[in-house]
This record gives sequence, structure tokens and C-alpha cells, in this order.
Amino acid sequence: MHALKKSRPLRRIVLASAATVSGMVMLLSLKPHASPQAALALPAPSGSASASSGSGSATTGTKTVTGDTIQTRWGPVQVRVTIKDGRLTEVTAVSYPSDNPRDQEINSYALPRLRTEALTAQSADIDTVSGATYTSEGYRQSLQSALDSAGG
Repeated sequence: MHALKKSRPLRRIVLASAATVSGMVMLLSLKPHASPQAALALPAPSGSASASSGSGSATTGTKTVTGDTIQTRWGPVQVRVTIKDGRLTEVTAVSYPSDNPRDQEINSYALPRLRTEALTAQSADIDTVSGATYTSEGYRQSLQSALDSAGG
């Protein structure tokens, strides 16, 4: 076989590497499409940053307290709790990441699970939802601050 007709494996390796790097750069430069209206079963987050509001005492009556706003990697998380006769009866996420469809998708399944965990545990000692680690941590911290403020 003639020297000029030999295959060139090094050239193929360089071309394949360059194509792979170019493809990765293009994929990483994509931005998620933000839809103007996303239909979710979750209420829209409010911009409320009140520390607490309530009436009654922690052991008798009903008290509603809003926890601290916790800044996470993907956005703020804040919860509001209702305590009736010393028991946690309601937990509502009033602020959570919802800037893009991926945030909305994650939170549409994470927030109901976190709420159920909190109501079952009657505390902020709840499990992290897989795929929503940052939201779970922010939820847990805001829930704990609300419970601390309520004295429960």
C-alpha cells in the first residue's frame, strides 16, 4: 500500500473531538423556552415577604405564620403555616422558583410532596424530594423559621 493512501486515524480523532466540543458548546448555550402561561395545579407565588402574621397562641386557637424567605440557587422559597390547637394543619408555599417551565415542572411535583411530608411529620424534619434538592432545603428552612416564630 502506498504511503499516501494509508488511513489517517489521527486526523479522524482530531475531527471527531472538534465536532464533539462544538456540539457540547451549542447544547450548553441553549436557553430554556419560557412560555407566557403555564397551566399548573399550583397557585401562583406571591411576592410577599412578611415575617409573620397571626392570632391566638401556639397551643390553643389558630395561628398563621409566614416563614423567612430563603434564597436558593434557583430562586427564593417561602412557606406559610397554620397551626390549630398546637397541630400543624396547613403548609402553603407562598414563594418558590417559577421563572421557567423546568422550575414549574419540578415544583408541581415537589411542593405537594413537601407539604404532605410536613403535615405528616408535624415538623420541619422532612425528606428531600429527589430532583428538587435546593427547593426542598429552602422549604425546610422556611418551614422551620415559621414554626420557630409560632412557638411550635
